[in-house]
Amino acid sequence: MHLSENEGIEGNTFVVTGGLGFVGSALCLELVRRGARHVRAFDLRSTSPWSHDLHKHGVHCIQGNIVQKKDVERALRGADCAFHLASFGMSGKEMLQFGRVDEVNINGTCHVLDTCLEFGIPRLVYVSTYNVVYCGKEIVNGNETLPYLPMDDHVDPYGRSKSIAEQLVLKSNGRPLKEKNGKLLYTCAVRPAAIYGPGEERHLPRIVSMAKLGLLPFKIGDPSVKSDWIYVDNLVLALILASMGLLDDIPRKERHPIAAGQPYFVSDGSPVNTFEFIRPLLRSLDYDLPKACLAVQHALILGRIFCAIYTILYPWLNRRWLPQPLILPAEVYKVGVTHYFSFLKAKEELGYVPMVTPREGMAATISYWQEKKKKTLDGPTIYAWLFCVIGMTILFCAAYLPDIGPVPLLRAISLFFFRSMWMTKMVFLLSVAAHIGEATYAWHLAKSVDPANSRGWFWQTFALGFFSLRFLLKRVRKQPF
Repeated sequence: MHLSENEGIEGNTFVVTGGLGFVGSALCLELVRRGARHVRAFDLRSTSPWSHDLHKHGVHCIQGNIVQKKDVERALRGADCAFHLASFGMSGKEMLQFGRVDEVNINGTCHVLDTCLEFGIPRLVYVSTYNVVYCGKEIVNGNETLPYLPMDDHVDPYGRSKSIAEQLVLKSNGRPLKEKNGKLLYTCAVRPAAIYGPGEERHLPRIVSMAKLGLLPFKIGDPSVKSDWIYVDNLVLALILASMGLLDDIPRKERHPIAAGQPYFVSDGSPVNTFEFIRPLLRSLDYDLPKACLAVQHALILGRIFCAIYTILYPWLNRRWLPQPLILPAEVYKVGVTHYFSFLKAKEELGYVPMVTPREGMAATISYWQEKKKKTLDGPTIYAWLFCVIGMTILFCAAYLPDIGPVPLLRAISLFFFRSMWMTKMVFLLSVAAHIGEATYAWHLAKSVDPANSRGWFWQTFALGFFSLRFLLKRVRKQPF
């Protein structure tokens, strides 16, 4: 397909569902840059880290729920092309909210399809997933001829719901539009690899936060296992090319858009082991990559344990205080079993070639995370937290509480180390004084080095003492003078 870089974009109106997200916002900005007349970002959220940028570039942000058809109609009315990115349940706690996953991914897609047909929107690009054909069995250089998985073979509700939604989208290709006599709806699906880049919201923040807390104790699977990744700018390019592939007024291609009814795998084209892929990022942030390896079958047992625990906690899965599970079975398959795909079809039919190399993409991602780390509160692993909090609690109980419950045992432990009650009380008081002094020093130091987080440094150092203060001192040493 040989078209100008802005074919079908200049002078047209576009709607991006999930438009305030990481990929959605990048797509909106690229559409504006290429000369779109009007771009709307439709999202459940009213704000996101990219809201300011979107408003500044004239993107109209519409808050609404994809599962409410009237909201979808309000957003899509008058559009020339829709990009359907909104989804739910890709990773973590969301994966276990089965009802919400189906409601957003299946019902929401039905609302988008119905609205396109009713309001005469001729082009729909659907963002799908590798999981429509992948269920934990090795795939090497797969392509679009692979059949959809049987519904019972899916390892998580997200993959199953996206498979149903993608099939609905592709089977709707060629249906007549109600408001435009003789015009048809043309649809296609783009199946991206795992997405990364500066500001990515799902994969890397969870990995980085777990590494920071020391909760990446092992790698999963054989070091030879490989999977695909795709940089955000490459995915945006693929989506725009897919929208061009749905144009029905191209010379010699009238009413036969090349992408109509087609799925496309897209990636950076460089399969890599997941843990080797994230190694440069973690190393740049001074976090440790695990050395031990856990076999897939053992990781699956751990994943099923977490799945059972979080299923019991189902009523609270949306609460912020409930942390993400360490890993779930579907995530074990994603990192522990080889699966990567060829983008040859997208290259031949759409002209897709990755514009950003993995090295360049990771360099930009590392730069983003290094800047982010400078602006946030850094600290020790969870083991330091447990040591300090539990240790100080034991000392306090042993020194001052009456003999109730486990206090006699805690007092006996303290006496074993400190030999007398007087010494136990003195150690506790000196520890408190040291923590207060270190916290005060950290607060004064942070006011010049990291003023936005000075209060956080005070309370963290009050709780952890030198375990926290050493991170602030390290930051001071890195400051230019």
